[in-house]
Amino acid sequence: MSGVGFWDKPDTAQRTVSQLSGLKSVIEPVEEIQRSVKDLAELFEMAAAESDKEELAQLEDDLSKLIKQCEQIELAGLLCRPDDMKNCFFSIHAGAGGTESCDWANMLLRMYTRYFEMKKYKFQELDITPGEEVGVRSVTLRVRGPFAYGKLSCETGVHRLVRISPFDSQKRRHTSFAAVDCVPEFDDDIDIEINEEDLRIDFYRASGAGGQHVNKTSSAVRITHGPTGIVVQCQNERSQHKNRAEAMKVLKARLYMREQQKRDAEVAKLYGDKGEIAWGNQIRSYVMQPYQMVKDHRTEFQTGNVAAVLDGELDGFIESYLRHRVKKKH
Repeated sequence: MSGVGFWDKPDTAQRTVSQLSGLKSVIEPVEEIQRSVKDLAELFEMAAAESDKEELAQLEDDLSKLIKQCEQIELAGLLCRPDDMKNCFFSIHAGAGGTESCDWANMLLRMYTRYFEMKKYKFQELDITPGEEVGVRSVTLRVRGPFAYGKLSCETGVHRLVRISPFDSQKRRHTSFAAVDCVPEFDDDIDIEINEEDLRIDFYRASGAGGQHVNKTSSAVRITHGPTGIVVQCQNERSQHKNRAEAMKVLKARLYMREQQKRDAEVAKLYGDKGEIAWGNQIRSYVMQPYQMVKDHRTEFQTGNVAAVLDGELDGFIESYLRHRVKKKH
């Protein structure tokens, strides 16, 4: 990074910086624990020699904290797949049900953006389709941070909400569904060939709050890949050219993952067809009435603190699935 000309190519330089950040997030905690173990050992010898009960009790508390840190490092070791360290494209799609499902998709969007903020992940909205009345029909984000793909890929699947509907005048209980998808962000040199003749490219006016540019020109881009039926959209940038480039990156990532699915049965189960966004396909249920519980059906991990989960406290679910994935593999 200190070499002459390193910053002359900003995109390449940024990828190197991201890679360095990811590696530091693995190495630095280990080095910190090694130092802490050495310090604790020395303090223990001194406290034991002097029979200092108060200091020994404090060291016991410090040791408990150290053990928890070791468990987190062990967990990081589970993020060992080739693409786990990459940034990702993260999408939420409302299921059938109109207003209810669009509102649920919007709740999930809030939950995940809170999680990103807690993890200090940077996220950028690439495309959003608002619901007819409330919420969102679909949204795609680019998420950047150490192990963003590795962690967020654990959330891929259908999420089910059970609650008393705020849109029902008779206050009946409703069930809503939304699907989450996640693909890694690859470098521009990803080995995927796309035939331009297979693409249908449409330009349209971006939706949103407006402003000097949004809604005034047809800058938003929708690309449909004929052979696979994959559709990607981008409306975040000001120009058609930039939006097209971003949409092509998402398309390449999805096509790459599609090829991976054909070669790897386990990946196919994780990233493949999520099925209908409805009953029988959900990976997790969020129940607000008649009782409070969030339960992951893959791992049986659950909590009664629904509000905390909807505020972004997802570590327990992600950690339990990472451990489950390793057990399933072996």
